[in-house]
Amino acid sequence: MILASTSPVGLLLGTAAALAYAVPAVAARAVGGVTARRVLLLAWVLHGLLLGWTLLGQHPRFGFAPALSITVWLVLTAYVVESQLYPQLRARWALAGFGTLAIALAMLFPGARLPETSSPLLPLHWALGISAYGLFAAAVAHGWLMTRAEAQMRHATRVVEGVPLLTLERLMFRFVSAGFVLLTLTMLAGMFFGEQLYGSAYTGWRWDHKRVFTLLSWIAFATLLVGRSQFGWRGRRAVRVLYIGAALLLLGYAGSRFVLEVMLGRGA
Repeated sequence: MILASTSPVGLLLGTAAALAYAVPAVAARAVGGVTARRVLLLAWVLHGLLLGWTLLGQHPRFGFAPALSITVWLVLTAYVVESQLYPQLRARWALAGFGTLAIALAMLFPGARLPETSSPLLPLHWALGISAYGLFAAAVAHGWLMTRAEAQMRHATRVVEGVPLLTLERLMFRFVSAGFVLLTLTMLAGMFFGEQLYGSAYTGWRWDHKRVFTLLSWIAFATLLVGRSQFGWRGRRAVRVLYIGAALLLLGYAGSRFVLEVMLGRGA
């Protein structure tokens, strides 16, 4: 998880990472492809250092903006790895823009202090949930690339990515499958081990907004995977269901926390 830091080091790392992300986001053509890739890699490293630095803080905090920030970093991690396997992949400007926005939001809205817990399983529970966010976000990014490539082919324009559609589709479903496994584990852990994870603060299963939206997203992703395996869903239909599931999952935690922290002004 991201832990908000108001220290000079944290502020410096956050500012440097946001500025580095901004270079390929707004001036990729001006600086050239090679330089844009190097600056994006630098921004990704600085972002990772920021996360590492804040994880060592004495007063951990969490909220909707930190959740989005670490999700974006995970998506960029997937992109950094994939770009080595598929150099034709081109999504730097969009990912860099999201990186700048995510860091800025996390600095403006650092979230609430995390409750004290004696359970060593709680960090694992959080890691599972945020990792699921990251994997589904990576699937959404591949779905967007696939949709754009299809549109370019339909209008007989040059495919910028240069990655075959079937490859993009296969990668998208791999991320969906892995994210679905982690989301399932996260939900089961919260359902059966909530008291051990959260101690006396846990009051049992409640049908609140977070749980309802998370369950609906799980159903959407399960439908997508079943539709893929049993009915051969692909293309725009699969991407639409993916977008629906991702939107529901986003509302499940980040959306609920945004309402509490920003609209209602409650950090807890």
